[in-house]
Amino acid sequence: MQTLSPEQQSIADLFEQHMQAELDGDLETTMATMTDDPHLNHVPVLAGGVGREGVRSFYADHLVGKFFPPDVEFESVSRTVGSDQLVDEIVIRFTHTTAIDWLLPGVEPTGKPVELTVVAVVKVDGDKIAHEHIYWDQASVLVQTGLLDPTGLPVSGAEQARKVLDPSLPSRAF
Repeated sequence: MQTLSPEQQSIADLFEQHMQAELDGDLETTMATMTDDPHLNHVPVLAGGVGREGVRSFYADHLVGKFFPPDVEFESVSRTVGSDQLVDEIVIRFTHTTAIDWLLPGVEPTGKPVELTVVAVVKVDGDKIAHEHIYWDQASVLVQTGLLDPTGLPVSGAEQARKVLDPSLPSRAF
């Protein structure tokens, strides 16, 4: 586990406050953790916003308080904190019982269980978040929700997140 300097701990605490506000549905606190000109990019689906109003609109319409279904679970895999950036690797589990626009835009709930690994790269400017770049394997999500048939394709489903948590699980046989 990384030993954090006071400055790094401040970055980690800021991100924890930001994430908790998102989960709690607190748009004002979420935005208070961000710079005057932030951006947010959910890379696999090109969702997010640019500038304070763009980010606020995305959060209000698609994320804050609408983050996940009620059964969501988060499991931290790793966190690296530098002098002005944090990288979080998290496994997220949930049942797709509600619309999740930031992850599956335009897709109605499928009722299927989903496990995915998400990586968040968070840039901090001073004591505020300047940007978040969020990455995950969208093919894995589509396989798990029944929207992509993995037959003959080099893709996988929940076993991908499970292998991140347990590297001793078998790799793909070729």
